[in-house]
Order: sequence, then structure tokens, then C-alpha cells
Amino acid sequence: MRRKIPESTLPKLNRSQMITPEGFEKLKEEHDHLWRVERPDVTAKVAWAASLGDRSENADYHYNKKRLREIDSRLRYLRKCIDDFKVIEYHPNHEGKVNFGAWVEIRNEKKGIQNRFRIVGYEELIGNKNYISMDSPMAKSLMHKTVGDEVVVTTKLGDFVWKILKIEYDK
Repeated sequence: MRRKIPESTLPKLNRSQMITPEGFEKLKEEHDHLWRVERPDVTAKVAWAASLGDRSENADYHYNKKRLREIDSRLRYLRKCIDDFKVIEYHPNHEGKVNFGAWVEIRNEKKGIQNRFRIVGYEELIGNKNYISMDSPMAKSLMHKTVGDEVVVTTKLGDFVWKILKIEYDK
């Protein structure tokens, strides 16, 4: 049997608690879908499988009980996120500078590489190819810079110089 490790003994990850309005809406939609659609469906399957009798060799029962635990775990996590995250709205003062939620286009002249990405919170990264965490070395180096600025991004592979070509915001 697994022992649950108290959260207070786990190392704290140094992640920002910011999220874009779009990311926040997706979290709420996922929570609602899990709570109103998936959880009742899986609960009904567990009840049906349990009604068949011997649970020790009932694959439907065991699979759906496991799925129910996964759903409940995700629901607890989402509730905590919804309560703890700070939604960062676009503000006209952000124009011209790299801030949270910005779409940034950069170029590394030495390597001939050009990238475009959006700076978001860690919870928004999953499934979004062109998003980077605001806690990443790249985002930290770009914060509050303007078009034309060159920034040095320090990584384990070395230092890289990037020039900011464009900054845009979803309004």
C-alpha cells in the first residue's frame, strides 16, 4: 500500500502563480467537464461493476475505481489552481514591452534561428507548442525588454544572444 507524503514535506517548486484569462477559462472548463460529465459517468460504471458481485477479478471495477481516483485527484488540483492563480489581464501599459502574456518574436543572428512564442504560466504549457513558461531562462531574460533590444539567455549549454523583433498581445 502506498503512503501519502504530506505536502508540507515536499520541496516547493518555484513557479509563478500567474495565468492568462484564456488559460484560466480552460482550467475552469476542464474542472466543470470532469465534475459534471466524466465523474458521474465513471461513478455509474463503478456502481454497475460493483453490482456484479465478486470484485476481486472484476477488471471493469478496478479500472474505473482507478480512473475515479485520477479524476478526483485532478479535481482537487484544479480547485487549488482556480483559487490560487492570479489572472493577468492585458493592459495598455504592456504595449511595447515584454510582459506576461506577450507573443514575442526573436532572432539569433549567429545561428540564423528565429522563434515566436507566448510567455505564459506553467499550467498553460501542456498542448501548446508555441508557449514558454514565464519561469524559463528565456522568458526571464526577455521580461520588460523592448523591440530592438538584445538579450543574453544563459542556459546549461551556454550563453545565447537574441534580438527582439516583435512584441504583440492578445487583446
